[in-house]
Amino acid sequence: MMRAAILGLGWWGKTIVQRMAASDKLRVVTAVELRVEPHAEFAAANGLKLTTSYDEVLADPEIDAIILTTPNTLHRPQVEAAARAGKHVFCEKPLALTLADAEAMVAACADAGVTLGLGHERRFELAMVELRRMVAAGELGTIMHAEAAFSHDKLINVPPTDWRRSKKESPAAGMTAMGIHLTDAFVNLFGPAVSVYAATAHRVLEGENGDVVSVICRHASGPLTYLNATLYTPLYLRFAVFGTDAWAEFRNESHPDTVGSATLTVMRTGQQPVTTEYDWTDTVRANLDLFADAAAGRGTYPFTDAEKLGNIAILEAIVKSAESGEAVTLG
Repeated sequence: MMRAAILGLGWWGKTIVQRMAASDKLRVVTAVELRVEPHAEFAAANGLKLTTSYDEVLADPEIDAIILTTPNTLHRPQVEAAARAGKHVFCEKPLALTLADAEAMVAACADAGVTLGLGHERRFELAMVELRRMVAAGELGTIMHAEAAFSHDKLINVPPTDWRRSKKESPAAGMTAMGIHLTDAFVNLFGPAVSVYAATAHRVLEGENGDVVSVICRHASGPLTYLNATLYTPLYLRFAVFGTDAWAEFRNESHPDTVGSATLTVMRTGQQPVTTEYDWTDTVRANLDLFADAAAGRGTYPFTDAEKLGNIAILEAIVKSAESGEAVTLG
């Protein structure tokens, strides 16, 4: 059993602690927060030791891994500190805000011989697993285009002064909260992007970074991809891939933090569409269990370094494009 410490007991930090309570591979045993009092009740109810010192956790030989659910600009120093201490580290998305930072983090973990995990749990949804298999097997024909949307209103009550509304911490509207999952899927399915065009808008929410982002990418393998993330709308999750022989689209009825099914519809040339319903699976636990397996030498973690870096290259280009109003070429 891998023993982990988590930095940050916000909404998603609490979700991770609760999801991993039934895991036989990784258990969160310690939490680090700036203040103890607001989190004492949750920590006690979930059997967590609570501390304000990251250094204390890094020096603890009983801790095997660090889980980060912290503001985005803190990821690089926290990951590098974990690597120096010989701790495996699982970093919530986005890994970094710039490619240079991501490269340094990947290198630090490689040099230390520790596993670097990423919080892109949507890769493990059963409909996405099947869609990835279909694309890899060529069942859709030549891929022409893919489009995706991930929008909700879960963050509308976040105050304007919160880091999630900061242009520095969370640039390009909903990109770092939601859109980054979609670009991860695009990179996983189609490989790196070579150009990006993005636009953001301020519609309703207060804050520096806007509440709508739309992005078009051109991938080196040929297809175009499009994504939208909106921070103030009822839940909407859709992912579609269009090929010369068929298109496939899946939709979710719930956010990954809530139990709910998904449907995958496939339309082949000359046939009627076929829809399959997929039960909910705990994708947060699936991701962290695979991270624990890889750290223990029981398997290979399914995020390659090239994918980790390719996704952050897109994110950095999106931020630049949204600010300049021009397409950005990735070199």
